[in-house]
Amino acid sequence: MPRTGATTAILAAVLFGLSTPLAKLLVHDLSPWMLAGLLYLGSGIGLGLLRLLTGSRKRGERGLRGAEWLWLMAAVAAGGVAGPVLLMFGLTATPASTASLLLNLEGVFTALLAWFVFREGVDRRLVAGMIAIVAGAVVLSWGGTVSLDGGWGNGGRGNGGWGPAAVAAACLMWAVDNNLTRKVSLADPADIATIKGLVAGSVNVGIALALGDALPAAPTAAAAMLVGLLGYGVSLVLFVVALRHIGAARTGAYFSTAPFVGGIASLAIFGEPVTLGLVAAAVLMGIGVWLHLTEDHDHEHDHDEMEHDHPHVHDAHHRHHHDGPVTEPHSHRHRHGRLRHRHAHFPDAHHAHRH
Repeated sequence: MPRTGATTAILAAVLFGLSTPLAKLLVHDLSPWMLAGLLYLGSGIGLGLLRLLTGSRKRGERGLRGAEWLWLMAAVAAGGVAGPVLLMFGLTATPASTASLLLNLEGVFTALLAWFVFREGVDRRLVAGMIAIVAGAVVLSWGGTVSLDGGWGNGGRGNGGWGPAAVAAACLMWAVDNNLTRKVSLADPADIATIKGLVAGSVNVGIALALGDALPAAPTAAAAMLVGLLGYGVSLVLFVVALRHIGAARTGAYFSTAPFVGGIASLAIFGEPVTLGLVAAAVLMGIGVWLHLTEDHDHEHDHDEMEHDHPHVHDAHHRHHHDGPVTEPHSHRHRHGRLRHRHAHFPDAHHAHRH
């Protein structure tokens, strides 16, 4: 399962990274906030329609239940509402180069919250990998890639100290979103991504309309929403699956490679030159991903008694009895007895112990 988590996190980063140059093709026709809103709405509406057309959820998955709705609403409020609003205000008083660098704080804040607030396991190798990946993202964004032209207040040329603070606060809200989403990652990822896309999309489109933007022509809107379905919707589904298997810190680290994917895609789409920064970022991110993929977190640990409901197969952690034949994976409420053993593991639903 650890390899499943790493693979889905990297695939999520690839899809999200590819969406950046594709969105750049549309940004001349749309304001940044209208584009962001349509990308999110494409995610939410597209996934919702796919669910309606298929008529059923993926085998073994289950819907949100009980307190999970509260965790998800808190995640949506942080990442889909507070984050975009804080970023909007921050960008009006932050130079483009500064904002571009500050946006890398999301991965850092995600890891710090996961390690020190939500008590995910951490070791020096994991920290070193995270530093290498974030350093690669910083190298990529050093020249400043955030466009603040066209209706963005003073164009990011303000000198108020609150601007960078607001951008950093937005990153913190997205980090909170990532960690809270992990709390509901045992539910169907498609449900989670649909709800988050609809809320975040509505908020961003609402901001755009409040700033005086108009809804674009249907072909432009459809193109943006299709990019959003793949780059935001499917990507988020994969991101949630990764959260389920390897936790928020590791998922966030892998996902931080998305800017590199976008940079590589831009070479082909826009004919941009290979720069020293891109090569340096590739080396740094490659080292970071390698450090994470070769992590060997193996020690004797205890499992306390617990009862929960999630997709599973019968393995060392699931030895309960069924009356009659079952298909795997399947989902139902089941109880775990106390267990002490040793094996390689990651901070998933069954390994939340302290170190």
